[in-house]
Amino acid sequence: MSAVCVAWLQREFSYPPRDAALFVRAFTHRSAASASNERLEFLGDAVLNLVVADDLYRRFPQADEGALSRLRAVVVNGESLARVAAGLRIGDVLALGAGELKTGGFRRESILADALEAVFGALYLDAGLEAARPLLLQAMRPLLEALEAADAAKDAKTRLQEWLQARGLPLPRYTLERVTGEAHEQHFTMRCELDSPPAAGVGEGSSRRRAEQRAAQRVLEQVVQ
Repeated sequence: MSAVCVAWLQREFSYPPRDAALFVRAFTHRSAASASNERLEFLGDAVLNLVVADDLYRRFPQADEGALSRLRAVVVNGESLARVAAGLRIGDVLALGAGELKTGGFRRESILADALEAVFGALYLDAGLEAARPLLLQAMRPLLEALEAADAAKDAKTRLQEWLQARGLPLPRYTLERVTGEAHEQHFTMRCELDSPPAAGVGEGSSRRRAEQRAAQRVLEQVVQ
């Protein structure tokens, strides 16, 4: 079992463990032995929450506490962790009791997620926080980058509205300033205004919506530093 764990760590993390027994424990489900991965899972959960919280704090500098908590919950939950664990083929290394083996425990989401957290706990104990941090982020990177891509895909009006709502502030007002051009080729100028914090921006475009988006973007650039 020890050799299998070491080979897995080398393959997935390029990490040579100092104490291979820690990782044997991390892969041992309670159905297989009383010396199971439950304590390491408890520790790994705390370490993962810290590392992910720190990454989100830096990745989303405009997000408030509530938004950061929601983002963390998207990343650190049983379903997400089970997907990461399946991608790392943790099920191939798990030590399970006969009953769990018979019922396909190596594919069960809860067992995979718990084992991943236990591995993170073992990495923390074996390497220390600063050395373990990049290894945890390496495993979680696809989920974190997906959050960033989803945030970037939101249009300016949506981002401005969410920023204001998160702070309990009044929503923006959009005002049509002028329309130029022929009916089939009109050009719109829209104004976006905030009462609190006081800000205003003007945008132009070939449709009202496009002009509103550009006006909202101008306001965002003023209020979100």
